[in-house]
Amino acid sequence: MKNFTSVNDVDNLNDWLSLADTFRNNPLHFSEIGRGKTLGLLFLNPSLRTRMSTQKAAYLLGMNVIVMNLDKDGWQLEMEDGAVMNGNAQEHVKEAARVMSQYCDVIGVRSFPGLENREEDYREPVLEALKKYATVPILSLESATRHPLQSFADVITVRNTATKSCPKVVLTWAPHPRRLPQAVPNSFVEWMKLADVELVIANPEGFDLAPEFSSGVTVTHDQQAALTGADFVYAKNWSAYEPYGKTAPELNDWQITAERMALTDNGRFMHCLPVRRNVVVADEVLDGTQSLVIEQAANRVISAQVALYKLLQHG
Repeated sequence: MKNFTSVNDVDNLNDWLSLADTFRNNPLHFSEIGRGKTLGLLFLNPSLRTRMSTQKAAYLLGMNVIVMNLDKDGWQLEMEDGAVMNGNAQEHVKEAARVMSQYCDVIGVRSFPGLENREEDYREPVLEALKKYATVPILSLESATRHPLQSFADVITVRNTATKSCPKVVLTWAPHPRRLPQAVPNSFVEWMKLADVELVIANPEGFDLAPEFSSGVTVTHDQQAALTGADFVYAKNWSAYEPYGKTAPELNDWQITAERMALTDNGRFMHCLPVRRNVVVADEVLDGTQSLVIEQAANRVISAQVALYKLLQHG
């Protein structure tokens, strides 16, 4: 595996899940594979779970880790080829990526979309530039359109807690005071398509995901109908794909409450975190026995271990 930026880089999901079981049972299995290797983690945006879980995963594999808050600690990077650099950017990604490749054996990068220009965001300028110019594998720590480490952890969580074959999994839009990227829901749908689940997407009219992700999946604008009989409820806000970046914080009837969860088949609640309490989900749900959010966060270490192992194994 040359890079890990989406589910399309996964050769066999069942093999990845089997390896996840290996790390769950023995986190120090393959602890020598990273000896003498260095993981560089580049953050252009805030992070808690991604930063800490990926760093811990690297240590469990025997790697050294260098962390840079590139938006604060490094030079502003130019991503466009042929740019006349007479503006704010002091360094071109051509040099930066190749220099970092001298110091690191794997480079992880986290960058968010601007949510102003859909075409620009969906062509992933930061991620694609690093993939083009780095000479070592690139690990996505979340990009403008996907969050593969989170989504693999979500697959692990569903697989490990499901009480029936082919459970019903509902991805539901939820209100939020700020407009958020589509990366997590895009990625969740992409991964769940490969899992043995019945996937349903519930969102208000005007908030359908990009067709490249939602095609082939049942989409409804009736949240209560979607939640009926669900085994897993994954709540997440996302801004509109068209018109791009639009949000609707006033749709607070989409909040996940105990009454909404009562429609499910003893369904479990999921969220990638951080979460706005009593906006996205009511306290009684988040703090209740149905909540899986802490298990999801714990599985982020395992998902990162598997991805890093695969990159080191074939690097």
